[in-house]
Amino acid sequence: MTEYKKPYVIAEVGCNHKGELKIAKEMIQVAATHCKVDAVKFQKRNPKELLTFEEYNAPHPNPYNSYGNTYGEHREFLEFTVEQHEELMFECNKFGVDYSTSVWDLTSAKEIAALNPKFIKIPSASNLQFDMLTYLSGNYSGDIHLSFGMTTPEEEEKIIDFFEQNGKNKNLIIYSCVSGYPVPFEDLSLLDIVNLKEKFAKRVKAVGFSGHHNGIAADVAAFTLGAQFIERHFTLNRTWKGTDHAASLEPGGMLKLVRDLNNVCTALTFKREDILDIEKIQRKKLKKNEL
Repeated sequence: MTEYKKPYVIAEVGCNHKGELKIAKEMIQVAATHCKVDAVKFQKRNPKELLTFEEYNAPHPNPYNSYGNTYGEHREFLEFTVEQHEELMFECNKFGVDYSTSVWDLTSAKEIAALNPKFIKIPSASNLQFDMLTYLSGNYSGDIHLSFGMTTPEEEEKIIDFFEQNGKNKNLIIYSCVSGYPVPFEDLSLLDIVNLKEKFAKRVKAVGFSGHHNGIAADVAAFTLGAQFIERHFTLNRTWKGTDHAASLEPGGMLKLVRDLNNVCTALTFKREDILDIEKIQRKKLKKNEL
């Protein structure tokens, strides 16, 4: 039987701040005070390390969403400095939520690990970068959250083995994830959460769900299937320029997600007694005793 703990909800700002620190801070405040999330997460990349020369200088695949003349310039425009990430961490602390960042490369991992956040996220695209995983295993004491999008079962096993060999598997939270933006419901594959629980629940700290779909019903189902950590992209306006906004929740949607997850968590119990107090008056009034 699944033991249901209070869901931990992460508002993934990512790059939805449009490269503006002021907007990023506003998103923290809204996510914390209005939506009541548990954590707000950003992203950190070193584009020249992460991209080849050709990738850096190629045009953005969707020019409408680009913030630069090349894909590399676009990525540089959306990056915050380490000092700015320190400001974001301070802002999170001020509003009582955890700060975190997804790291896409070794340099970014070193920079964010030095800030010592509660947890660091490894995105699906980077979960086989073992030089980065090795550094974090030896130089970072917090939890590591890692998504399994675009990952084969053999690769999943290799990743879990790595963390076990480095004594960090009990600080590892793995996420069921489908890497699409947005993902249609027929591709969400929610039952993979059950598979991850069956294969790895005793070998890792917890299982989560990182969704890039529309609406919030699937997240509630994911929690019911055993995902304790729920991560969703967050934006202040789904019509803003950028590729992730369409698969993100606005404040109203994030608020409803947190509300529904907490309500379902409260409801996922067995009856405390055969006839609950709330039923006794109705039983006396309505129940026909035929014994």
